[in-house]
Amino acid sequence: MNIELFDEDATLKLAGRLFKCLIPGVVVHLQGTLGAGKTTFVRGCLRAAGHAGAVKSPTYTLVEEYRIGELLLYHFDLYRLADPEELEWMGIRDYLIPEAICFIEWPEKGGSLLPRPDIEVRLTPVGTRRRLTLSPLSESGIALLEGLSISE
Repeated sequence: MNIELFDEDATLKLAGRLFKCLIPGVVVHLQGTLGAGKTTFVRGCLRAAGHAGAVKSPTYTLVEEYRIGELLLYHFDLYRLADPEELEWMGIRDYLIPEAICFIEWPEKGGSLLPRPDIEVRLTPVGTRRRLTLSPLSESGIALLEGLSISE
């Protein structure tokens, strides 16, 4: 599914609609160059979940945890990861739990230590716009994206 996003507000709104389809246990990989809008996309999901605070890229901390009511979300940014083994040292398995939704930026840096995603979000800058490509990569991802409405 390819969608043209004309501005940041469109990215936030689409992310919010996607979030409404997500369930605990889902892993979302975010792909795109620096500045493509990956963290903005996560911010849109968190806003839809009810998070009113700041949402920053966890470039230096590698992971940010958000608890919203009973919901647990983890936002990973693996850009500065030098070796996938660092994920073992940080206890990656403790985060990848059925009760949490995980958003992972720069997943290719995690190598085989990361699970296969349910959904891949790819953001590609095209001039001043963004092209967003949503790809379901598991049976769960297919089922979840069937419930996504992009025409709201």
